[in-house]
Amino acid sequence: MAGISVVDRSSLASTSRLGAEFYHPAKLSSLSKLAGIRSCLVRDCFSVIKASVAPRSEIVNDAFIFDLTDAADGLMREGTNLNNFAELGSAKKLFKRGDVLISRLRPYLREICLVSSKAKILLGSTEFIVLRQKSDILPEYLLAFLLTNEVQNILLWSQEGTNHPRFPETVLIDLPIPIMEQRQQHEIADMIRTAVEKIDNSRVLYAQAQQAVLEVTGFSNFDLEQSPFYAVTLSEANAVGRMDAEHFQPKYKLLLDHLRKTAGAKTLGELVTEPIRRGVQPEYVENGKVLALNSRYVGLQFIDIVNAERANEGFWQLNERARARRLDVVMNSTGWGTIGRANCVLHDEETVVDNHVSIIRPDGAVCDPRYLAVYLSSALGLMQTNKWLTGSSGQVELYPAAISRFVIALPDRKFQAQVADMVMWAYAARQKAKTLIEEAKQLVEDFIAGAG
Repeated sequence: MAGISVVDRSSLASTSRLGAEFYHPAKLSSLSKLAGIRSCLVRDCFSVIKASVAPRSEIVNDAFIFDLTDAADGLMREGTNLNNFAELGSAKKLFKRGDVLISRLRPYLREICLVSSKAKILLGSTEFIVLRQKSDILPEYLLAFLLTNEVQNILLWSQEGTNHPRFPETVLIDLPIPIMEQRQQHEIADMIRTAVEKIDNSRVLYAQAQQAVLEVTGFSNFDLEQSPFYAVTLSEANAVGRMDAEHFQPKYKLLLDHLRKTAGAKTLGELVTEPIRRGVQPEYVENGKVLALNSRYVGLQFIDIVNAERANEGFWQLNERARARRLDVVMNSTGWGTIGRANCVLHDEETVVDNHVSIIRPDGAVCDPRYLAVYLSSALGLMQTNKWLTGSSGQVELYPAAISRFVIALPDRKFQAQVADMVMWAYAARQKAKTLIEEAKQLVEDFIAGAG
């Protein structure tokens, strides 16, 4: 059904826009709701921070860089450690703890977060708009406000461009923020701060699980020193069909020999109930009922369900090989930086993965999948990823046949269960954090509805 928006000529003249989408009924309705409430403009309550850092040859300590996907639904992810400003690649914005970040790029506009990292130097994409408190309006309250349906409607229908749609910064900073009593603002702030604490606890728990795996396998005290010169026989090269020096580094042989000596160690191919396989490239659809995962959404610790793409039920029905079910392990199989990351599927929604992600279905009676995901994402798995990946600087691949050759140390079931418990506690903390953010957002939406 077609929608019709009618605006007067003075409204058109006050902007530089004549496109119909800019005056979408949902946007006009949201603006009308906010206009009827006592408010202040974002620009009057928060400063827009423009400070940036350009690439240069300089060693840095305690510096982290954050991509747009590191901000999602109010919560900040771990980011990536930076050792040298030369690694930036391009100019990055500089921000600090307590700032609010919002991505102005792409249709998905919930890439918003409160900066919670305690690192000394914090850098992010220039597509972030950085807002810093300068009034008694709390940044946590601003965060909840930006996540509301009203603001999301306004930003969605204010985007410009086709290939990389963005909303103008002026649209954001000219938004009227409803003025809540300080008591209410602090209630919202407390919820969001608790959510941040839950996320921090989740990360610590998962890191402790990884450390426990490294310790039980003896990796923590393992010496990987090697000579820069080494040789292999032609028969060894022929056996794996490889001639590259990286694959035959002595440290990998030392690691695998060590793992094979641990009790019950097996190759991953011996542990699965079905052959390891990659998924199928889905057709993404807006508001689809099926989660569609690509390598972006296989995270450092957990699957990014919030930002994941969507597919329709028809794709699910026709592509059984792409289906990932609860307690499968999904593993990134292409791309520098994320290749080798593995997560256990802990949600119940219908899920498919694309052809850059592999599905591993272990026999749970022998190898707990939550233990396996922690193992594969630790140094034990990532070293084997580096050994078996193929390709050039442009694109690297980790094929299912190579993944099946990974050596998996298998501690007793009691230890595996302890690791699984830590993963589930971390997951529960993360889910609680998301619930708190949603509740904070709902409080603001209820206030808008009641005050309008």
